[in-house]
Amino acid sequence: MSKIGMVVCGNSGIDYIKHDYNIKVLRSILFIGDKEYTDFIDITAEDFYSKLENNPALTPTTAQAATGVILETFEELRDSGYDQILCVTVSNKLSGTHQGAMMAANMVEGVKVTVYDSLSVAYPEAKMILTAAKMAEDGKNIDEIIDALDFIKNNHTLYVSVNTLKYLVKNGRLSGASGFVGSLLKIKPLLVLTKDGRIESKEKIRTTSKATEALISKFLEDAQGLDIEPYIVHSNATDRIDFVKESILAARPDLKEVKDYPLTPVVGAHAGPGALALGFILNKK
Repeated sequence: MSKIGMVVCGNSGIDYIKHDYNIKVLRSILFIGDKEYTDFIDITAEDFYSKLENNPALTPTTAQAATGVILETFEELRDSGYDQILCVTVSNKLSGTHQGAMMAANMVEGVKVTVYDSLSVAYPEAKMILTAAKMAEDGKNIDEIIDALDFIKNNHTLYVSVNTLKYLVKNGRLSGASGFVGSLLKIKPLLVLTKDGRIESKEKIRTTSKATEALISKFLEDAQGLDIEPYIVHSNATDRIDFVKESILAARPDLKEVKDYPLTPVVGAHAGPGALALGFILNKK
């Protein structure tokens, strides 16, 4: 039976989820002013959003994990006795991490590497690697694991409400942003993660409260009658989390709970502080 090593990029937020699996994390780099930080290692979500809120003039930038670092990660797993590696990455439309992982996979010798594009970010990506790790532990082969990841990729929904579009536009992460440029500070739009892994505008909204209501309404509409795992991912949007949870559970008491996770700083550098994403993953029967 093959021994499958697990790798995921830090954009998944896996660092903020408790688990017992051996999962290697590819960490991106965050630049704030003249200082460089390795995501999660040098700066946590709480510290990062505190910096942005205390100094709104800060314009953080990011860089993906170097191909050489990814290669070293693959080699480390190979040398530890793994004969296969699964590497799950953030959407190729949102980062160059997938391309870097593909390059490293072609460079490494003595181990087969499968690089899987989640076409997603944050919790759905973390769900994929956690599912893969459990399946590998249970003796499933790589083809069975990929089938399970395909199901998650094809059966999850993620809507996002941001306090400002300036970070997404500045870093080029918002598709079709040209229509917003003249009124960035006035719009609190509803954004969606598309099936092909892009972030684009779904609806133009003028206030945060209305954007939050639209987020909840869209979630309930899309999830109606479905057996799902709901989740919230946020960049220190603590003022809205309880309201969103209470609204969802009031309408869908069968869900029992809505877990929330912080958006890791490298992703938060593009979403900005106060962003809140609400989504669900369909449970496989």
